[in-house]
Amino acid sequence: MKQSVNTLMTPILSFPIAVISSLFVLFSLAQAAAENTNSDERLDWIVAVVNDEVITHTALEKETQNIIQQLRQQGTGIPPMDALQSQVLERMILEQLQLQLAEKNGIRVGDNELNDALRNVATQNQLSLASFRNQLEQQGVPYTEFRDEVRKELTLRNLQQRQVQTRVTVTERDIDNLLTNLNRQGGTRQEYHLLHILIALPEAASPEDIADKKAHAQQVLEQLRNGADFRKISVTYSDSRRALEGGDLGWRRGNELPGLFADTVTDMEAGDISELLHNASGFHIVKLEAKRSGNQSIITQTHARHMLLKTNEVVSDDNAEQRLRNLQERVREGQSFEDLAKAHSDDTASAAKGGDLGWVSPGQMVPEFEEQMQTLSVGDISPPFKSRYGWHIIQVLERRQHDNSEQALRSKASTIIRQRKGEEELQNWLRQLRDEAYVDLRL
Repeated sequence: MKQSVNTLMTPILSFPIAVISSLFVLFSLAQAAAENTNSDERLDWIVAVVNDEVITHTALEKETQNIIQQLRQQGTGIPPMDALQSQVLERMILEQLQLQLAEKNGIRVGDNELNDALRNVATQNQLSLASFRNQLEQQGVPYTEFRDEVRKELTLRNLQQRQVQTRVTVTERDIDNLLTNLNRQGGTRQEYHLLHILIALPEAASPEDIADKKAHAQQVLEQLRNGADFRKISVTYSDSRRALEGGDLGWRRGNELPGLFADTVTDMEAGDISELLHNASGFHIVKLEAKRSGNQSIITQTHARHMLLKTNEVVSDDNAEQRLRNLQERVREGQSFEDLAKAHSDDTASAAKGGDLGWVSPGQMVPEFEEQMQTLSVGDISPPFKSRYGWHIIQVLERRQHDNSEQALRSKASTIIRQRKGEEELQNWLRQLRDEAYVDLRL
């Protein structure tokens, strides 16, 4: 039986809050802040005009120092300063364009969503929120600035999700084709660590544009063939979103490789660099840093049910949260979760079944939902929490160890295809956003 997709399933793109994923970033922010203590005393000037806003030299210098600290921590060579600043400035321009669009579309991150994210970051670093805040202050990072940075990252994630969601569709034929290819390649056991460089094409590129970019990409490839450091070259020349991380795409299973790379990468050995790969986004170069055999494992599935309350002009975050607290209390007093879900839940697909979501596999739900669900013991009910779809409470009914079934495989395949297509669409959307904006570079 083929699995239907409900609104809580993992979105096309799952964007980690990159700037807060580890304490290292806090240390590098603090060090960069120390190096820029006297920045207010320096002469400042505008390095770029982005629509009706500006980016200053001081802001660019501060962000460049942050990137330098990260590259040093990663052991990546520092490219020439003019090339690095150009890359950093382009990232800042794209970020500012997205924040402008988010403001125009009314995409805002409320305090409840922000506080949940901060608690998750503290937990990831094995700290309470109070201890985490103390760590920040001890490292010279003001907590209010950190909150603002997290709010910005959440805003970007929500905007990107909304923009890309409508551009991606997954058909049953897509799923069938992926599963057929996986069987032919021996399944999902092989894993690949990839580095990536993109020489991007402009929107509606002319034949001359394509020829120029191809020539540039070929020059970059020749440098790599002659022994240049791939990560440093990525920082210097790549137009990819991961350029300033040295183009590192991390470890990916064979079924998680972007479609353009899949056939090439599976035939490569560790250390190999691909030929130029071309699609609408531009010219790509990938390096296979390493590969390994992954082991298929038994997964833990959770049988859960939930209630969802959506916010709107009438129902605020506070209203939804308080209503769910009242419903949670009524369940604890003995009322039927099933009956209350049928009467109150806004998730129409599950409400008709008393909120029952059936058996849920890891990665099937959006991260906010899954994180809450995994903290619960059987029989427990979560406190109200917010996801991108609204406010929820969850009850865990049972858990089981389960081998991958056909249904789970198809669900996983759908998620993989959405991720692949979503990454390509995100790159295309960002390129279009940049091309259509008014940007005056003064660096």
